[in-house]
Amino acid sequence: MGRGRLRIYLGSAPGVGKTYAMLSEAHRRMERGTDVVVGFVECHQRPRTEVMLHGLEQIPRRTIGYRDAGFEEMDVDAVLARRPEVALVDELAHTNVPGSRNEKRWQDVKELLHAGIDVISTVNIQHLESLGDVVENITGVRQRETVPDEVVRKADQIELVDMSPQALRRRMAHGNIYRPDRIDAALSNYFRPGNLTALRELALLWVADRVDDYLRAYRSEHSIRSTWQARERIVVGLTGGPEGRTLIRRAARLATKGAGGEVLAVYISRSDGLSAAASPKELAVQQALVEDLGGTFHQVIGEDIPDALLEFARGVNATQIVLGSSRRKAWQYIFGPGVGATVARDSGADLDVHIVTHDEVGAGRGLPIARGARLGRGRALAGWAVGVAGPALLTYLLTLLDPGAGLANNVLLFLSLTVAAALLGGMLPALAAAALGSLLLNYYFIPPTHLWTIDDPKNIVAICIFFAVAVSVASVVDLAARRTHQAARLRAEAEILSYLAGSVLRGETSLEALLERVRETFAMESVALFERAEDGDDAWTCAGRAGTVPEQLVRPDDADVDMPVGDHLALALTGRKLPAADRRVLGAFAAQAATVLDRQRLTAQATEARKLAEGNRIRTALLAAVSHDLRTPLAAIKAAVSSLRSDDVAWSEEDEAELLESIEHGADRLDALVGNLLDMSRLQTGTVRPLVREIDVDEVVPKALAGVPEGSVVLDIPETLPMVSVDPGLLERSVANVVENAVKYSPADQPVLVRASALGTRVELRVVDRGPGVPDSAKDRIFEPFQRYGDAPRGAGVGLGLAVARGFAEAMGGTLVADDTPGGGLTMVLTLPSAATAPPAPADLP
Repeated sequence: MGRGRLRIYLGSAPGVGKTYAMLSEAHRRMERGTDVVVGFVECHQRPRTEVMLHGLEQIPRRTIGYRDAGFEEMDVDAVLARRPEVALVDELAHTNVPGSRNEKRWQDVKELLHAGIDVISTVNIQHLESLGDVVENITGVRQRETVPDEVVRKADQIELVDMSPQALRRRMAHGNIYRPDRIDAALSNYFRPGNLTALRELALLWVADRVDDYLRAYRSEHSIRSTWQARERIVVGLTGGPEGRTLIRRAARLATKGAGGEVLAVYISRSDGLSAAASPKELAVQQALVEDLGGTFHQVIGEDIPDALLEFARGVNATQIVLGSSRRKAWQYIFGPGVGATVARDSGADLDVHIVTHDEVGAGRGLPIARGARLGRGRALAGWAVGVAGPALLTYLLTLLDPGAGLANNVLLFLSLTVAAALLGGMLPALAAAALGSLLLNYYFIPPTHLWTIDDPKNIVAICIFFAVAVSVASVVDLAARRTHQAARLRAEAEILSYLAGSVLRGETSLEALLERVRETFAMESVALFERAEDGDDAWTCAGRAGTVPEQLVRPDDADVDMPVGDHLALALTGRKLPAADRRVLGAFAAQAATVLDRQRLTAQATEARKLAEGNRIRTALLAAVSHDLRTPLAAIKAAVSSLRSDDVAWSEEDEAELLESIEHGADRLDALVGNLLDMSRLQTGTVRPLVREIDVDEVVPKALAGVPEGSVVLDIPETLPMVSVDPGLLERSVANVVENAVKYSPADQPVLVRASALGTRVELRVVDRGPGVPDSAKDRIFEPFQRYGDAPRGAGVGLGLAVARGFAEAMGGTLVADDTPGGGLTMVLTLPSAATAPPAPADLP
């Protein structure tokens, strides 16, 4: 079955006529003989739109209760069962009521397309995900209902429904869009001329970009390479901060400007493990967003963020880089120009760098940026330079002054250098600066100069106080750095543990996803979960892995880091040695990995147990069938045979004929029961292998009616039906079971109707009876093995006929569903795939 085609009517604002245009197209297709149904169309009480619904078949909507109220949504199951050629589905970006089949309506549309049904839908430009920020800036309204751009871009046809702002406002004023009590508010707020003009421009530009896609496809089909453009690859640099969502949406809009644009979001993490992690929750949200917009998410390791970002961009042949304006405060620029300025300076002529403003500009980096006591190599070297070279340089400058600045001022200057060394390099450079400063003060500035002795006791006290103050300041600075590091680390640990707890509550069972999270969190090359048998065998087996696991890693002991989980499981990580402080969180990950592995196995065991329970149920029902249903025709046969063989009674010819007919009838019933039991066993064991060939329906259906009384069935099978690709034997058994079931429950004076019709690439065979019918809650249950409606032993059979019929239909690529008969009764709809070749034209008769 091929995928259905999607056609979208795109508008710039509500009321431009998208739904009207969609309904007009539906009428045109229906006039050409296309099978069109209305899956869901919202008229919003617009009379002109409601008139267009006349003459179109509408699928009944599904009512869903939510918060003590009932809401109507599209019944996806009903549309799939109806299986039209074309379905009309309005408001593609609509969010379904909780409890629906899918969260969003565009997901409902995807199901219809996968089922081979063509869909015509509508959407406004403001509902596209990548334009959310732009529309909010224009209108002041944030669109809560959005659809990923990729869904709309993949449509087979997009038609712009355009209308000038003045004409749209006139329609609004005339009451053609909203109720009279809402017109004034709408015209003065959302429907202002400026808003409508800007939205119209967005729609025109977006459709113009889509035209470029069609042109690219045309050039590709005709091998036109002379004007082929280079593909735009846009790299988005993420920091884990809240501005990442704005950057991703801006990059997605840039990607749509060129032919075949691609968005790659990248987060650069340092190699110092957990302390370098950004907010896992925010990164997960941004990863989901970029994937919804058709991009990809990457996480790489690098000490120098600008260099790592440029290396990644050049490695993927990127043409543009999107970065956010720095969140650093003004005074923080004394430590360097920042990532954005460095990347722009070093990008060269082959990379365009976009610096995007956002709401977090100048708001500060926040706690995770402060690395605490784990200072980088650059800061450590700067601290030692200030602590060692600074006092020597200061001494040289002070000796040039004549007269000097005074001992008190000199002490303050050396103390300032000590504080600067502590701020840059931590405790050890500050101690070095204090010791060296004390010696230089004694030698050059305390009488007698150029000697290591001190004559005045007051100067000895001054030197001691200087050294004590310097050490105290360095200790306070170092303690603050360590506390900042601990706070950042604890915050990262809390977010990681919150993620693990949330995954437990959500019931996530993907072991590979969890191991990939471990690898990214601790910046490792690979992560593997090893398992050892409980019988004492020392051999380890790999239960799951993430990353590139080395071939020599066959035991947890061979890894750089191993974390045991009980006696038989261990988590093995390769890439670097992990600090002891990180093992606590690693232990939580390891315990969660063991839980996920156990959950996966319990799920598999539960599935196997359900299969065994189903098998036991079938065996129990089979024993009941053998003990009761099969004995009934056997008892009738035995009674008739015993009567015929009896010498005490002289049977007339009419009596003998009646007894022989009873024997034949019982044998037929017994043959049908045994046949259904054998067929059901074949379906349960998966040994049904259809021999599909092309055949006419009217060659098979009459043969299937041999077991029903004459006159109880009326056939309506047109000779112009296309041939079907089926197994004739399975089709005959399936139709026979369905018809026999319908005859059993239909009144004697109302024959069963068997009607066939062609719908696109399918042929439908409807078996219509006028019996008591079946409620919706039992329509699926009647197809289960050994089930009879109401558990009533009416008529012969063990409740296998419909189960066998559905199983054979699905084995041939068809479907069998139950539907209500208008006016009372049950209709069985058997859908079959039509043959690929067209039916032969009827010969001209004289």
